[in-house]
Amino acid sequence: MPEPILEIRNLEMFFPVKGKVFQKEKDFVKAVNGVNLKVNKGETLGIVGESGCGKSTLARTLVGLLEPTAGDILFEGKSILGSGRKQMHQLRKDIQMVYQDPYTSLNPRMKAGEIIAAPLKAYRMTDNLERRVKELMDRVGLKAEDYAKFPHQFSGGQRQRIGIARALALNPKLIILDEPVSALDVSIQAQVINLLEDLQKELGLTYVFIAHDLSVIKHIADQVAVMYLGKIMEVSDSESFYQDARHPYTNALLSAIPFPDPEKEKKRRRLVLGGELPSPADPPSGCVFHTRCPLAQDRCKMEIPCLEPKDENTEHLVSCFYPIHHGTPVPSENN
Repeated sequence: MPEPILEIRNLEMFFPVKGKVFQKEKDFVKAVNGVNLKVNKGETLGIVGESGCGKSTLARTLVGLLEPTAGDILFEGKSILGSGRKQMHQLRKDIQMVYQDPYTSLNPRMKAGEIIAAPLKAYRMTDNLERRVKELMDRVGLKAEDYAKFPHQFSGGQRQRIGIARALALNPKLIILDEPVSALDVSIQAQVINLLEDLQKELGLTYVFIAHDLSVIKHIADQVAVMYLGKIMEVSDSESFYQDARHPYTNALLSAIPFPDPEKEKKRRRLVLGGELPSPADPPSGCVFHTRCPLAQDRCKMEIPCLEPKDENTEHLVSCFYPIHHGTPVPSENN
């Protein structure tokens, strides 16, 4: 069995909502609600879901930018919550993050070389600093003469390469990638994903790759988890996930991926979701997905399904009372 480098256990991240009367805390936004996941060393876990499902909140919690309400996060078998100052100092070297928007995640007043050098200076790793920074730039596909340029002088893809180089500076073991290609053109997305795959092979990196596009996740993830309103709906190895997705929400996301063949695109069946994404401040009772699920029954309104295997594949987990089996007819726009 592969060795998990990261374990997420019953993680919750609730944000208080203040009421109008005397500004008292009235309720909570349940951004992350009982998440359990494992990430194997040297592999990529892809986390996908609609905007507002809690993906980015989960990412910020994993790197210590947010203190979770409950649960635990284990890195290399040790809890990182409540860590002392010395331990957190080391953890920030081992766990790095690449942010979504390369236009806002870089300081516009700093040159590219200064941005990449900042983590090295923070950890007093300043021997041969300029040479080290230029080596990092070369590794991510930037030129040595780019060292003295400002962020506005780069394209979006080049800016994201600066962000990746900055994340690599401290030789991390785990990188959290929060929708790192969503702000880029499709052709540039492919280049950045190929770069990330090459770096993973060369350096033995582990990734948590967050996206809203399953077609992007397909090219890089070894394991895929689907989030909805702060909960994990389905998790599986990539091959099983794309060949035999079981949750109705997952099938709806998959059916939204366009086919390159126009004829096949016309004939395909789609699983269409009704209604709007409910507010995480007031999630539905029972299964949080039942208000939009075409297969929902009375039980779904009252009971919360467990994330568990539904067949002999014990690694394919589904949070659904009535999971879809391969070939099961489901309501679609073409029916």
